[in-house]
Amino acid sequence: MTESPAELKRTVLIGTLRGCRLFAGLPPGDLEKIADATSVKPLAKGEYLFREGDAARGFYIVQRGAVNVHRVTLAGKEQIIHIFRAGDSFAEASLASPSGYPADARALEATQVLLVQKDGILALVRRQPELALRMLGSMSVHLRALVGQLEDLTLKDVETRLANWLVKRCPNPAGEAPVKIELSLTKRVLAAELGTVGETFSRTLAKFRAQKLIAVKGKVVTVLSPAKLSALLRHNLGE
Repeated sequence: MTESPAELKRTVLIGTLRGCRLFAGLPPGDLEKIADATSVKPLAKGEYLFREGDAARGFYIVQRGAVNVHRVTLAGKEQIIHIFRAGDSFAEASLASPSGYPADARALEATQVLLVQKDGILALVRRQPELALRMLGSMSVHLRALVGQLEDLTLKDVETRLANWLVKRCPNPAGEAPVKIELSLTKRVLAAELGTVGETFSRTLAKFRAQKLIAVKGKVVTVLSPAKLSALLRHNLGE
């Protein structure tokens, strides 16, 4: 029997929930209950999902597209906390916070997210305490990523931060074989994630090209020798 459009949408919604690490292994009955407390929210490129301080309606799962979660400093500079993509969940901590969302969230491209509504998920957590442990695990992953990013931002200059970012994405940082790295973010967004501006980021890329450490073609950066880039990083860190 052919599914109706409404049934098909619900099947896709449940499939997204099942694919989220937060809900991995939950029985179909629980996924159905979560789906009952879930709504779909499309976002145009550049559209805000929420602003810092907005009342928390629940947490989100990216169904497609990408969401930039960031804060704006007192100087007006945007500092990216994390980029969330398909299958990622975020803002779970807001369920236990009376103060609302702690950051801004904006779509980087045409995006669709699922809103898991606060009242519905809290009622399910009360019935299924093990789900709370899964949510804590998910939040700890986000926290580790944030701590790692903060550690990277303490590196002394943009050259060191970019070298560190590239080396982390080389399977064998001590190897001599070239490694291709596809940039899933725009250079402007990546620059913000590294705590700099687009012009400085572009100048640093150009410097690395001149030193024959990398090659750039479109959205692909090729680290010509991970070992040489690692040596530069160690030198900059005084190791």
